[in-house]
This record gives sequence, C-alpha cells and structure tokens, in this order.
Amino acid sequence: MTRLFHGLSNPLWRCWFVSLILFLSAVSANAHEVRPAYLSVVEKSPGEFSVLFKTPMQGDARLALSALFSGKIEHLTAVVSRQTSDAMVQTWRMRTAEPLSGQNIVIDGLTNSMTDALVHVVLANGNTWTTRLTPSEPSALIPAAQSSARVFTVYMRHGIEHIAFGFDHLLFVTALMLIVRDWRKLVKAVTAFTAAHSITLTCATLGWVKLPSAPVETMIAISIVLVAAEVVRMERGQRSLTITSPWIVAFAFGLLHGFGFAGALVELGLPQDDIPLALLAFNVGVELGQLAFITVLLTAVYSARHVVMVPRQAIVGSAYAIGVVAAFWSVQRLDAMFPQF
Repeated sequence: MTRLFHGLSNPLWRCWFVSLILFLSAVSANAHEVRPAYLSVVEKSPGEFSVLFKTPMQGDARLALSALFSGKIEHLTAVVSRQTSDAMVQTWRMRTAEPLSGQNIVIDGLTNSMTDALVHVVLANGNTWTTRLTPSEPSALIPAAQSSARVFTVYMRHGIEHIAFGFDHLLFVTALMLIVRDWRKLVKAVTAFTAAHSITLTCATLGWVKLPSAPVETMIAISIVLVAAEVVRMERGQRSLTITSPWIVAFAFGLLHGFGFAGALVELGLPQDDIPLALLAFNVGVELGQLAFITVLLTAVYSARHVVMVPRQAIVGSAYAIGVVAAFWSVQRLDAMFPQF
C-alpha cells in the first residue's frame, strides 16, 4: 500500500485517485436505488377496470404517489395493499362513467419526487397504451391506441437508465476493462458478457428460470470483488484463467448479472400483451447504455495518456477502490439476507 501512494506522487494522479475514492463512496449505497413506480389499468369488461399501482419504498417509507383520472371514477372495491421488500403494491377495481381513452391520467405527487412512473393501459378492444411519466411531465392523455414503436421506446429508455444508475454492473465492466488492455480481447470479453446476461435476462423474465433476488445481488457484488482482485494479481505478474481468458469469466459472471437485470425488469412491470417487445427493448437499452459507458471510459483513458503517463500504481489503486466498495456492498447485502446474525 505504501508503494501505491508513493507511485501517486504526481499531484494530477493523486487528485484523480482521491476523486475516484470519493465518487465510489458516494455511490456505494446507491446501487439499484432508482426504481420507477408502475401503474397497470386493465379493462376486464366494458367500463370496469382492474388496477395495480406499485410505488417504491425506502425502508418503511412509501413515496406519496396516487393515480388520478380526469373523468368520473367509481371504486368498486376497497384498495388492498401489500408490502414487498422495496415497494408497496396496491390493487382495486373501478368503473368509469366515460371511456378511459381520451381522459388525462396524472400521478399526483410525482413532481415532488425523483422517480418516474410507467403507466400501462389495456382496453377491452385489445388496444394498449404504455407511457413514462416524469416529475417534469406527470400527466398524459390516454389515446385510443398506441404503436409498438412507442412501447419499444419506453422500455429502451428504462434499459438505458437502469444501466446508467446500476453502479454495481458498471463497476464490474470497469474492473473487466482494467484486466483486458487489448481492444480485440475487450470486444470478445464484452460480447461474452452481453450474450450471457441476455440469456439469463430472457429466461428469468419469461419465468423459465427463477432465482431469489437477494442472493443474486449479493453474488453480483462478490463477482466485482473477485475481478478487482484479479487486476491486482495481474499487476503482480501472476497468471489465472481470468487474466488469460477473460471472456470465459465475463460469460460466467454475465449469466449472474442477467438475473439482476431481470429482477429490475420484473420489478418495473411488463405489458402482458407486449412482453417479447418490451424485453427486447429493455435489453437493447441496457446494451446501448453499456456501450456508451465503455466508449466514455476508453475516451477518457486515451485522452489522459496523451497528457500524462498513467502510472501502474493508478491501475492498482483503482482496483483497490473498486474492490473496497464492492466488498462493502457484499457485507451490506449479506446482512440484509441474514439480519439475525
């Protein structure tokens, strides 16, 4: 460790390393914290609807959100609430005096939050509508029908946002890039990671394979610790399967990360009549976000190398920083799994 800080004697790299530590510390408690609300309105018979409204929770606190319609609404049943690990799910049945298409829907309280709301409406005639409401645009007009392109766009944007704020997935990719320095091997490793998590994302979302989310999230954190450790081993001149054939490890851990992506997609909610399209769009969004992150990171490193020589200790320091944050996540998630211990 002394050699590490001695190698960072250059003020520029010392400032960079401290900034990295501060950034990782800031995000260490925020992996997968960006969760949208979800509203499903399904017309079971003419004018009568089954409603499901899922709002995120942080501990015992629920976001103060409610769904309002511009037309006259009559509740046929009381609102039934049940709490999951990180959301409040409310269900009820209602009747509308006027057709739902043509009405405005607003998520009351959204403007005072930092989350979005995904709204999915299914009409008795088979027409569907999906949209994304935001704090700046908390309401929308329900049309009579919607194109598949709109569904694709909505879920693709959620895929991009999920990877952009999925700090544990981004840290894994960063650690992988610290190992793979050759661009051909990097393409091979990233392709293997993409193919693997696409497989498990599809299988888990369609219900073919199921794994509990808590152990999956814990193992994702541990996978980052293991890859960060391999970076340090490589800088010491040691050899391993991860160092010589990183695509194999990327594929293996990619299968695990795919279950994490699937958990986010299932939690978000899927339009039952457009599941394959929504799944494809979400996956495309994840890949676009991942490629954008890799491009930005490579551009930053390339630019830095034209200004100053990157010391070996900076790479080792980055691996230590990533490993420490991932280890914190691992302990945190293990504690959540086994609170009695």
